[in-house]
Parts: sequence; C-alpha cells; structure tokens
Amino acid sequence: MEHSLAATMRSAVARAAAARGTTSPNPPVGCVLLDVTGTEVGAGATQPPGGPHAEVVALRAAGERARGGTAVVTLEPCAHHGRTPPCTDALIAAGVARVVYAVADPNPVASGGARVLADAGVSVEGGLLATEVERGPLRAWLHHARTGRPHVTWKYAATLDGRVAAADRTSRWISSATSRAEVHALRRAVDAVVVGTATVLADDPALTARAEDGTPAARQPLRVVVGRTDLPPDAQVLDGTAETLLLRTRDPAEVLAALAARGVVDVLLEGGPTLAGAFVAADLVDRVLAYVAPALLGAGPVALGASGVSTITEAHRLVVEEATMSGPDVRISAVPARN
Repeated sequence: MEHSLAATMRSAVARAAAARGTTSPNPPVGCVLLDVTGTEVGAGATQPPGGPHAEVVALRAAGERARGGTAVVTLEPCAHHGRTPPCTDALIAAGVARVVYAVADPNPVASGGARVLADAGVSVEGGLLATEVERGPLRAWLHHARTGRPHVTWKYAATLDGRVAAADRTSRWISSATSRAEVHALRRAVDAVVVGTATVLADDPALTARAEDGTPAARQPLRVVVGRTDLPPDAQVLDGTAETLLLRTRDPAEVLAALAARGVVDVLLEGGPTLAGAFVAADLVDRVLAYVAPALLGAGPVALGASGVSTITEAHRLVVEEATMSGPDVRISAVPARN
C-alpha cells in the first residue's frame, strides 16, 4: 500500500507540474483521492488565484466516493480562509478518513491544517517523498514562503569549455533543439524571465515561450529587462506579444523587490555574464540550470562574469542535484551549498 501511495504522490506531483505558472502567488499543489479500496476516484491541481485549490477540485471529481478514502496531497492542506474556504473544511465535510501529504506548509497564515484534520478524527501523515516534492513544482513557492523573495533559477547554455558565444559573439545554436524545447517548457512554467539590456542589444531575444508546435504559448511569462541603457523601439521584447517590464537598475535585490511587489514567485534568469555575475555575487541565485553542449570554442564570452571571487577559497560552491542528458547536451541542476 505504501508503494502505491508513493506512486499516487508522484501522480499528484504531475498534476501540480501541469499547473505551475498559473497559480502564483498561490502554490501549485496536486491532489489525488483514493476510495476505501485504494482506487483513484478524483484528482486535481490548484486553479488560478480565486479558483478552487487542488483538494477541492479532486473532491468535486470524486463526489461521494471520497467518503472513507485517502487524500494524497503535495502540500499540507490549508487551514485558513483566504479567497477560498479552508481545504481542511472541505476534506472533513467530505468524510475523508486519511490525508497523506509531502511537505508541511511553511506559511504561518495557512499552516496548521494537519492539526485541524487530526482534531477532527482524520488520520494524517506527512513527509511522503518530501525531498522529491520540494525539488518539484513547489520549489519556488516554498522558497518564497520561507524567505519572502522570489526564487531565482539561473539558466545558461555553454560549450564544454564554458563559452556562451564564439569570439564573434555568435551563439545560435550552442545547445540542441531538445534543450531549447526544454527551455521553452520552463518559460511556460515560470512567472518571469529576466535579462539585462546588454543581452537585448546583442541578441534581440523575444523572450517568449513557444508551444511544442512552435507557435506562441497561450500563457507567457513576464519579460523583465534590467539596466539603464535605452532599448531600440523595434526590440522584440517590446513587440506586445507578452508583457514587458523595464527596470532602470542594476541592483539584483531591487529587481527582486520589484518583482515580489507584483506577486512574482518563480524567476528564470537568462541574462548574460554580467547580470548573472551580479546575482551570484549578491547570493541571489537559488538554482543553477546548465546545458553543457559537446563543443569547444576556445574563445568568446564565458557564462559567468565577475561575481565577487578573487581567490579559490571564495568560490561559490554548489551541490549537484541532478545530471542527465538533454539530447546530446548534459543538463545539470545544482543549488548553492548554503541550501
């Protein structure tokens, strides 16, 4: 049964992943309901702000079959009344006998759901696949809830010798079509994509997310351009395809404060070496996602500019979470050792 619960939790994570990017500032949560025999009878994910939470979506799908059953949820059910009633009330009213969740809610306003459920006679268990779930769709939201600032993933593509462009500044395409498709999927899932004015002037990127068929995705992240240099009026980031925010600053903390004020939780940093170096120096990169292509250039700009390191003992140390293939490229996910 416990193995089955793990598989069910992974199914809930998949539901949450599909909702990522549509729920901020709320967490992308997934829920799967099992009846008394262990058969799945309902599933759901958090809807956009103002809509029902994952548990309520799953309960509506299950109906009376939820009574006496088990709810498997990626995040501890909330116990507070915000835009919608508490999920704990819905679970109790539906007669759910057992709730299994992965991660406790760190938000002091919404936490305490496990206690409320237990006081109502519901069997509650936490911690199932917690590490796996924390690294999944909830990663950014949990970081935001714990620190009060958006989560930053620095994504870059480079050759094996660390170059992000050739000596003549050409860079299309260092990474493979498979890797580029993954990046577009990532853009579809985040709240904002951030670059510096130098990147816009050098590459004129659109910074939009494309669907699998190559057409513009239905949902686009906020495009954020950082710096004091004016942009040409025909720059693609100003084309109206998606909302663009111009921030006349070079300070990473000011950038994140401005984004937090807009309800941004999940940030993808795609800027060049200078902007990346500034964020790393400020200790404001929470995850590094590197696509390393099997190619050598020998000259050209490197991935990371000045980041406050003058000697080896000052190196920004990382812990590799995962290293896997993305087509012919190696995809590496790493987090600062402080995490």
